[in-house]
Amino acid sequence: MLRRLYILCFFITLLCLPSKAVLQEDSLKNSLSVLRHELINEHLELTKQLNTSKIFNERVISQLKEFGDMSSQVSLMLYSQSNDNIFDLTYACQKAIDLWQNFQIQTHPFHEVVIKSNEDIARYDSLINVLSTMYTFNMDKHMKIDRNVCLTLATSNRRMLIERNDSYREFIQYYDYNKGQLQSLETYAQKRYSEIQASIFTSNGQNYIKFLSTFTYKLSQLKNNLLEKYTPQNMVYSQWDVRRISMFLLSLVLYGIIIFILNLLFIKYILTRLFNLKRFKSLQEGFLTRRRDILITSTLIFFGVILLIVRFLATNDLVYMASGLLLEFIWLTAVIFGSLLLRVRSKEVRYTNRLYFPVMLVSGVVIIYRITFMPSALVIFSFPIILAIATLWQATLLYRYHSHVSNKDLYLAYTSQAVFVFALCCSWIGYSFLAVQCIIWWMMQQTCILTLTCFRNYLDIYREKYDSKNVPVQKRWALRFIYYVILPIALIISFIVSILWAADVFNLGEISKHLFNVNFINGSNFKVSFYSLAIVASLWFLFNYINKTICDGVRLYLEIKYPTSASSRSVMLINVVQVIVWGGWLLISLNILEISSTWIVVVSGGLSTGIGFAMKDILENIYYGISLMAGRIKIGDYIICDGIRGRVSSISYTSTLLEATDGSIIAFQNSQLFTKSYKNMTKNHGYELDGMQVGIAYGSNLKEVKKLLIDAISKLPCVRKNKPAVVGVKSFDDSSITLQIYVWVSVLTHFAADSMVMECIYETLNANNIEIPFPQREITIKKISEEPNVND
Repeated sequence: MLRRLYILCFFITLLCLPSKAVLQEDSLKNSLSVLRHELINEHLELTKQLNTSKIFNERVISQLKEFGDMSSQVSLMLYSQSNDNIFDLTYACQKAIDLWQNFQIQTHPFHEVVIKSNEDIARYDSLINVLSTMYTFNMDKHMKIDRNVCLTLATSNRRMLIERNDSYREFIQYYDYNKGQLQSLETYAQKRYSEIQASIFTSNGQNYIKFLSTFTYKLSQLKNNLLEKYTPQNMVYSQWDVRRISMFLLSLVLYGIIIFILNLLFIKYILTRLFNLKRFKSLQEGFLTRRRDILITSTLIFFGVILLIVRFLATNDLVYMASGLLLEFIWLTAVIFGSLLLRVRSKEVRYTNRLYFPVMLVSGVVIIYRITFMPSALVIFSFPIILAIATLWQATLLYRYHSHVSNKDLYLAYTSQAVFVFALCCSWIGYSFLAVQCIIWWMMQQTCILTLTCFRNYLDIYREKYDSKNVPVQKRWALRFIYYVILPIALIISFIVSILWAADVFNLGEISKHLFNVNFINGSNFKVSFYSLAIVASLWFLFNYINKTICDGVRLYLEIKYPTSASSRSVMLINVVQVIVWGGWLLISLNILEISSTWIVVVSGGLSTGIGFAMKDILENIYYGISLMAGRIKIGDYIICDGIRGRVSSISYTSTLLEATDGSIIAFQNSQLFTKSYKNMTKNHGYELDGMQVGIAYGSNLKEVKKLLIDAISKLPCVRKNKPAVVGVKSFDDSSITLQIYVWVSVLTHFAADSMVMECIYETLNANNIEIPFPQREITIKKISEEPNVND
């Protein structure tokens, strides 16, 4: 059928090619001549198509008859299903919907041909009307000939189009009939899908206890269903006969045993001897510990390849459907074992694998339910019991091995326990098929998480090995993109894919896609769906990566061009980049969520007054912060504010952090730096003028003292060279003449420089025998004699 479809689509493409049109010429004579040439080409093309269209029309009718037969077959299958067999019913509904979609896709080109042909006939009617009513009294002989030839060709082409349309009548009849049949079949299937969806999420007030109380009455009906479904049919042939299902499953079991034996022989007698060699001796212990898990993983992989080949060569629906479901389950199981084998340490593998056995067991039971089209009553009866066993098993494994596994696997095991408990509760209160969906979803979600975790662990090893944190941004942007964008977005997509995959077990994939697109918040100014939330979250990771990468690029550029002031220059640029990037993300998110701009204006207008008063100080700080970032203060500047001296370590929109000279970190609101007088000590040239006082004895030679001090201080390395020290008399005190000394010292070494200058002053005066007076006080202690005692 596919080869026929390709041939027919090629033919349809030829028919639908746009014909050349006559454009505005410089005269009517040229227009008629060009039209004549075009009509001759169209006439030849239509003649060729008319000769070959009969063969293709027969193929189209044959294909439509095949659709009619398939429609009747699917109708019989769908209309004969009851609600007691939910797996049979969902399979039949999915077949009906797939058949309708295939019909629309494959017959759409033919429908376009009919529409195009009718349009061409209408076009030729207008062209014939114009040519037949055209005035000829002012035409020359050549123009009249062109006009007559054009009229004849147009009439002939119209006749051939009508003749081709007549050949489409049978095609249109079959098309309309099949369209009506398949459309009504698809409508019925969608209705039954809605009932199935409602039955999954409703219990009809019947919990498991009530079901067991009425189970004896349903037992006879269940026996009849089982006998009808699983009794071999000798009178008629059916590809869904229980014997064919049993033979298929037994053959798969046989293939699995053969693959297991071959892998066992290969690993035991070849790989084991290979690891005994001196070259691989260091890996032998790890291999022996993991040998059993390697055997299981390799067996699952090769068995999956066999299932893939079987599915590719399948000739009936049973084998195709069953091999597809088993292939999904084997792939999930192989990924779990493979990821643990690559990620978990050798001593933990055997314990970690066991934590995943209950989930695999229950998922395998669900796949068997689906392949064998298990009756609903039997599923409702057996699944809660299986869930109870799996829940207890999982709890036992957690109790035994919680101290022998890694934290990541332990968290997943606890999550599996929670899922089992939730599914068990659902099945006992009557939501058995919701429990089935929950288990299949967690199996697939767990597989995706393990795959991404394994990949992330290897990325972490690579990052630690090559120290990617200290690598320039131009060399680590790709690794960062994978780590911060691909992996998180893959996790978000895995959540959606897992739900769709679980729903596909019931053939509810298309319904689930529709549910993801439904707005669960559907207001006139605000619409939210699961897909829109997933897109917004994915864009957040993307824009976060763009923000970090651009900021790192800005820092790198400034460090290369301005190595001394890169940190201070980068603050404003990075803030601008962040505003642009996150502003872009916000605008795109608002558009995705369909948030009305009018609604935002109304809401923001109503809240602006209250928010304005409440955020007055914050907005003021933001305004002053932008002013500071514009250049008044840079990171690394030394400032003095409120008597506190320190270096500016950070400038944000609301506050400025100051690293004080005593090591403490002090935060000033930006408004404080403007309302209070602060000193920027490094804004000008990086030096400050310090004043010191020293006293000398009366009678000292002032000029000599001043010269000695200036010469000695000027030689110090901490003093600014082009600004010599200044020494002057400040006051005449009681015991000394006080000199004022002014020195320019570096802001960065302020305290050390002051100490050096004071030491220099003292040593200089002392070396030159210049006295530094200090207050002296004489204290005389007089002894008072004791007065004689009167009584004595």
